[in-house]
Amino acid sequence: MIYTAHVNIMPLKELLDPQGKAVNESLHSLGIKAIQDVRIGKHITLFIESESKEEAYQAAEHATKKMLYNAVMESYTITVE
Repeated sequence: MIYTAHVNIMPLKELLDPQGKAVNESLHSLGIKAIQDVRIGKHITLFIESESKEEAYQAAEHATKKMLYNAVMESYTITVE
């Protein structure tokens, strides 16, 4: 069966997000003042052939830890459907 894994990677909350800050400032300059903060990350979709949802999750997590995120600067969440 083919499962779809959604990997969301975000900068750690303790770290500055210069890209998010630039977008936030641009939104304010456009008059959109209600938005107080912007954090920009990555969304990666993986299509995984696997026997079970649990095995698909493990494959996605393995790929994420090995290649897709930087443990020093980022955190991640994975959902499998």
